[in-house]
Amino acid sequence: MSVRLAFLLLCCCLLAAADPLRVSTADRTNVASLPGLDGALPSCLETGYVTVDEDNGAELFYYFVESEGNPASDPVLLWINGGHRCSVLSALFFEIGPVQFVREPYDGGLPRLQYHPYTWTKVASILFVDSPVGAGFSFSRDPNGYDVGDVSSTLQLTKFVNKWFSEHPEFLANPFYVGGESYAGKLVPFLVQKISEDIEAGIKPAVNLKGYLVGNPSTGESIDYDTKVPYAHGVGIISDQLYETILEHCGREGYFNPKNAICSHALNRFSDLLGEVSSAHILYKKCIYVSPKLDDGTTGRKILQEEIVVQNRRPPRPPMDCNTYPNYLSYFWANSNITRETLGIKKGTVGEWVRCDEDGLLPYSSDLGSIIKYHRNLTSRGYRVLVYSGDHDSIVPFLGTQAWVRSLNYPIVDYWRAWHIDGQSAGFTITYANDLTFATVKGGGHTSPEYQPERCLAMFGRWISEKSL
Repeated sequence: MSVRLAFLLLCCCLLAAADPLRVSTADRTNVASLPGLDGALPSCLETGYVTVDEDNGAELFYYFVESEGNPASDPVLLWINGGHRCSVLSALFFEIGPVQFVREPYDGGLPRLQYHPYTWTKVASILFVDSPVGAGFSFSRDPNGYDVGDVSSTLQLTKFVNKWFSEHPEFLANPFYVGGESYAGKLVPFLVQKISEDIEAGIKPAVNLKGYLVGNPSTGESIDYDTKVPYAHGVGIISDQLYETILEHCGREGYFNPKNAICSHALNRFSDLLGEVSSAHILYKKCIYVSPKLDDGTTGRKILQEEIVVQNRRPPRPPMDCNTYPNYLSYFWANSNITRETLGIKKGTVGEWVRCDEDGLLPYSSDLGSIIKYHRNLTSRGYRVLVYSGDHDSIVPFLGTQAWVRSLNYPIVDYWRAWHIDGQSAGFTITYANDLTFATVKGGGHTSPEYQPERCLAMFGRWISEKSL
């Protein structure tokens, strides 16, 4: 690390430490500790905004968490979230960030946070972005700014990258990667394609783009969904008889577009049986939600009106042992005025934070189509790629992901084998030419780091360091 850069990074943390919560400069806020966390963060956190649509006044909100190793040289990972306009706090708090919620009955106060021992910030700096506009704390001053889709929101992210690195030139030399899961896996290769085109066009600043990673990713192809039937059969959710009926009367493709009555009846039966398990992880319990009242047996503390914003879309409360219970806690944490002040949220921009826009209140166009061609183009041009799949996900089963990766027809350089942690298999992997790696995460679900954090940190840490899994 150069003396100048070391001084700049030290100043960042010292400025934040001068105030136990935050220091703001323009559209950036340096945060030393988060509400609900006992003690300081393990590395510097900067939050802020980048304008990506000047005409409508649309701004994307970000959280930049520096590496706990050597932020001057460690890779920088841009991470975007999947789902229906889901806030990137989902990734930061539930998957790969340095803090997570303490799982305890909610009593009406501010949910508590604790350090996450398997955070990916141990080996990389991560730039978490609320995208598209309208996700999390990103906003538009003109309502027209919320009318975006795959293509327009990705182009806005390209502008975001250009502007962010212009304001953070000290990280330009760091290896740069882009990552995302689920629906974001469809956007990541298109975003990397656009960034690479900017680099080739000589647009400054030029980032040190090295590659990307996607987990249980959508592709825009039917293969994402057609493999649900063989997957469900393989893991014992549907019977031989039903599987054979579907194959005979529906064909091997287009399972969800029945062409006759027998196929339609069989697919209805398939849906009923698949509905008996949790789709994101078939071994986890299906959660029954209850009314959004305070948990029984709590101290009965109430949040004062001045401490939290309006609660028009307060989520239903799951049982505390449900995997989604932290999602419930995130609503109260993010809607606390203390939290918003600490993060530097601009007043009047977001009335109520919701984890995802499940109700579809904001317009969005899925206008990108298939992205397999971008995977093929980027891998053929030397960018490193990691495609990973939790092997217990029935939303985007690993069978389909494995199939499209194989369809690129690259020579195998490291045949299918187990990868290990402490002498035990943590999943299986195969490596192709052009630096393309496919890996399964044993016991992983639709968002693998949420279910298998230790294994995913090991996988990411080895891959980002350009080591064999």
